[in-house]
Amino acid sequence: GGYLAGFRRKDFRFDSAIHWLNQCGEKGIVTRVFQFIGEDRPMPQPLDRIYRNKAEKLDYVLTSNPEELKAQFIRDFPHEKAGIEKFFVAAKKISKTWDLHVENFRTTDTMSILDKMSNAMRKMSFIRPLIRYIWYNGEEGVTKGLNLFFKDPELHRYWASEHDLLSCLFPIAWAYIGDYQLPPKGGSQVFIEWLEHVTKHYQNDIVYGAAVQEILLENKECRGVIFERKGKTYTVKSKQVIAACDVEMLYERLLPKDLIPQKLKDNLKSAELYSSAVAISLALDCPTEDLGFSEELIMIQAEGISRAAHDSGDPHKTAISIIPPSLRDKTLAPDGKGTLTVYSSAYIDYKEHWGCDIDELGNYVRTDAYYKIKEEFANIILDRIEERLGIDLRSHILFMDIASPITHWRYSYNRGGSIMGARPGRTNMEAKIAHYQTPVKNLILGGHWADLGGGVPIAVKSAGNAALIVLKQQKPEAFKVFAKYADGKIDCKTALESGLFEGYDNSWVQEKTPSEQQKERKK
Repeated sequence: GGYLAGFRRKDFRFDSAIHWLNQCGEKGIVTRVFQFIGEDRPMPQPLDRIYRNKAEKLDYVLTSNPEELKAQFIRDFPHEKAGIEKFFVAAKKISKTWDLHVENFRTTDTMSILDKMSNAMRKMSFIRPLIRYIWYNGEEGVTKGLNLFFKDPELHRYWASEHDLLSCLFPIAWAYIGDYQLPPKGGSQVFIEWLEHVTKHYQNDIVYGAAVQEILLENKECRGVIFERKGKTYTVKSKQVIAACDVEMLYERLLPKDLIPQKLKDNLKSAELYSSAVAISLALDCPTEDLGFSEELIMIQAEGISRAAHDSGDPHKTAISIIPPSLRDKTLAPDGKGTLTVYSSAYIDYKEHWGCDIDELGNYVRTDAYYKIKEEFANIILDRIEERLGIDLRSHILFMDIASPITHWRYSYNRGGSIMGARPGRTNMEAKIAHYQTPVKNLILGGHWADLGGGVPIAVKSAGNAALIVLKQQKPEAFKVFAKYADGKIDCKTALESGLFEGYDNSWVQEKTPSEQQKERKK
């Protein structure tokens, strides 16, 4: 899905729109999977100033000490003190159960009946603090949910763009347990550089610029893939295939139509997905902090509109996130320069698919109108930023790169250019959208289509569980050890000392970023 699809322009390095990282702390899923791979893994850093909501009349910052935000709310809304206290107590309860269960990242696909019973008991203790709040969704639902704590509509506006009550509580809960991290030095794509090194250490192949044409089948069982690269077709046979790609494309284009039950395909078509996005990457002629930015993400929301409108894709209304990568990490931009990433929800059908033509295969073909519409959208977003923050941003822009939903579709083939796949929620749970085992034997899902939610934690969790499915069939003794580790029953040292996993020499050496290389050239 391109979670970490960074890029270089001149001597600037840009991350894809990472607001922050979760589950990269000491006990997080990402840390636990990566430390199993190697001790030379990139190390994310804690994020102190997390999130600033800059509305017309509100201006609050969530930090690693959420008690500070609570004190600000009580100061400005003293008549709601009891409810504010109650709200933060609820968030703290959620954080405690979250922290207790974070070490367990195994799904039920590889569990025995006894394991499933034990897992269900653990899940109940995790879900119990959430049950009361899980039903409050949508325009009226969120308002009713917040009314459980406080009723002042001015205070409610802090959560104006949230779609459910749990989305109001979880960010504060994560702050209580310190579950916000910055990407490692060099940006999030350093994770990819490290994983590439480890993969090649084990003498495995990585093939870039290749497009899978079909899944190779024998007696309706998966036996490999057929892919095309530079005009040449290749066949790779394997015992199992993990597909970390858009699940609809997998089922509709890469497999015979009669292999996948129609009900499953219908459910996938009606699944609630995350939106796509417009991501604007800005190179600045000055350090980002010179324009008044700090390390936190800044959220700009339009006033007097519905919750749905904040996620509508209308550039005049959609919520805007502003992220200062080079302020957080000085290696991402040359000395005296800076970067900003501006992110807003958008949809692929905006202005007739962004002015694109559609060819006979259903692919979007970019036109002159496409580039014009993309620039118009970005300019509206920049106008709103300058107005709300009271800064002259445009005069400091050296160059600008705009990624539209068409861009996200081109790089991921995710339906509609969705940035993270299927949303967590009752509708997708009841439709059983999340699944690792496909109807085709030996074909496994990985990536964000295997589970609900998105981002780095879900990608890593899905990878770990896909690996467990493979190990269970091919290396049962290694599976037993890794399953215990995934369940949090043994530590990493014990698992690796089993002698069932080939050693890694922790030999990765991080390369310098383009700006660091520029400095060396100038010496």
